Amino acid sequence: MKKKLLDIVREKIRFKHYSYATESSYVSWIKRYILYHDKKHPIEMGKPEIEAFLTHLAVHKRVSPTTQNQAFSAILFLYRHVFGIDMRDENIQALRAVERKHIPVVLTRQEVTHVLSNLEGIYQLIVTLMYGCGLRMNEALNLRIKDIDFGFDKVYVWDSKSLRDRTLPLPQKLKNRLLVQVESVISLHEKDINEGFGSVYMPHALQKKFPHAHKDIKWQYLFPMKNISTDPRTQIQRRYHVHPTTLGRNIKLSAQKSKIHKRVTSHTFRHSYATHLLQGGIDLRSIQELLGHKSVETTMIYTHVVAEMNKAQIFSPLDLP
Repeated sequence: MKKKLLDIVREKIRFKHYSYATESSYVSWIKRYILYHDKKHPIEMGKPEIEAFLTHLAVHKRVSPTTQNQAFSAILFLYRHVFGIDMRDENIQALRAVERKHIPVVLTRQEVTHVLSNLEGIYQLIVTLMYGCGLRMNEALNLRIKDIDFGFDKVYVWDSKSLRDRTLPLPQKLKNRLLVQVESVISLHEKDINEGFGSVYMPHALQKKFPHAHKDIKWQYLFPMKNISTDPRTQIQRRYHVHPTTLGRNIKLSAQKSKIHKRVTSHTFRHSYATHLLQGGIDLRSIQELLGHKSVETTMIYTHVVAEMNKAQIFSPLDLP
């Protein structure tokens, strides 16, 4: 039986060890690309059709530059890894979505304290760690037991967005709480093992290298879900980490309870971490390394944040004596 195109795409994505979120996104964009051209097979299309689709997204759908780039990446993946055609050589000239430079939203230290105080349980611990280490949400949620080094007071972040592994200082105020969290995960894992579960997701290469590690306690997620769930790829029942949507919802509710009328998301705590370090006299290069930015230019956005804050010292002529 001949395989369907989208099933082949899924196989190629899994072979490249991309995340499930990337798989879902790429398959969705490829499907939309095909439907936009009246279900014409992609092998019969090329540069003009790709340009038309990307222009349509920018002009009619008014998508953001990030969304348009994601769609473009999905189509490039299709042609390169499924059809063996490298469209990067075709000089695609679509109308690009307008990119805006946004100064990130930052909370004051007092506002951070208010938001954290209105979070409860594991959600409070996760967000406090995110602020204390400048972690992205996925970096925090993907932490395993082994990634917290209590002996050397380090947090290890592996294979992050920038593909640069890094170590971060473990906040001393969180050390005891994290030790308690580890103990609770150990108890939960023992319960799972006794009930016939206890397996955790392992990246494909590590699964092959360490075939029995998926039940080892050190590989268990530091912040596991309350319930066992079914892996959408393998259909194996296992305990995953706290869901990003659930954490995001708790952060939003906490900001509302704190009566903070800024747009507070998980990334706000990373922005606040960097800004507060800069205000505290930490140099830009060190902050770049802590955040895992490839380029110092990315980190420099926080100098603009601090500069904007300093404008508060400038008075309006209405307030002059």
